[in-house]
Amino acid sequence: MHIPSSTTLEIDVLTFSDALKGSEEKNYNTEKWLYVPDFYSEYRYILGTRGKNPLICIGINPSTAEPDNLDNTLKSVERIALGNGFDSFIMFNVYAQRATSPKDMEKELNPLLHRENMKAFNYVLSLSENKPCIWAAWGTIINERDYLADCVLDMIEIGKGYGAKWFSAGAKSKKGGHPHHPLYLKKDSCLDEFDVVSYCESLRKV
Repeated sequence: MHIPSSTTLEIDVLTFSDALKGSEEKNYNTEKWLYVPDFYSEYRYILGTRGKNPLICIGINPSTAEPDNLDNTLKSVERIALGNGFDSFIMFNVYAQRATSPKDMEKELNPLLHRENMKAFNYVLSLSENKPCIWAAWGTIINERDYLADCVLDMIEIGKGYGAKWFSAGAKSKKGGHPHHPLYLKKDSCLDEFDVVSYCESLRKV
């Protein structure tokens, strides 16, 4: 379980470009894993496997997962990605601060962390040989902080530049139409097209 030791404003946050450069020594297979930063910290930009056709899964914020040490949510993400014909998966998050319980996320958005996270998202989208496929998978957790919906809107705009296609899996919540979280999905769950723009518009009306 990860409980933030402080807000991210109180720590030194690497820019995405600096984090992408990485450290000299890594304790995982870099030919298999994409992990930025490449060490455990209070934030995580990217975690996934390398491939030409990744499924980009979007959660709210990272927990404890690392290369070769996936939590149950990430194990489900990998199963569903492979089961839907993708050769890899990338776990990305609306906000990069690590916190196993979303209730422990910082109350106010850190503009630096968000800006660098969006640079990371732009990079993630560039990895797909074809139009990126994005799986919205954050459940009702998006309601935990007011700034999260605005972060998603920024992601939508970045995705437009790549012709990104958005999907969900499983039943949406009856209240709010939130896309299902991966953890309790059946392993053979299929992806369905997701109108993320209409969804975000409905969020802003609440």
